[in-house]
Amino acid sequence: MSPKAKNCEKCHHIKGEGSPSWKGGRCHLKNGYVLVYTSSKKYKFEHVLLMEKKLGRELLEGENVHHRNGIRDDNRLNNLELWIRPQPSGIRVSDAIKWANEIIKRYGR
Repeated sequence: MSPKAKNCEKCHHIKGEGSPSWKGGRCHLKNGYVLVYTSSKKYKFEHVLLMEKKLGRELLEGENVHHRNGIRDDNRLNNLELWIRPQPSGIRVSDAIKWANEIIKRYGR
């Protein structure tokens, strides 16, 4: 068995419970993140799945999930924050106002 065989890319051609590396659908990556096998028969980051469940929707373009304590496999909801990318630099004031209004409408309080 090669060293590479111990990661999730081992058996791309065999998915799910039929895979010899099946461990209940969870895979810890070397970079610290956890992947989870989904009902759509592909792997997705656990922290993203949990945030999407909390929001009741999939993440939108420009959104990502941040681990507050920096520990990538600590996926407790109180350790996860929804982050967005800031508006592009060098935009017109009118475009910045439009962007800000979209953010307020999406996340407003």
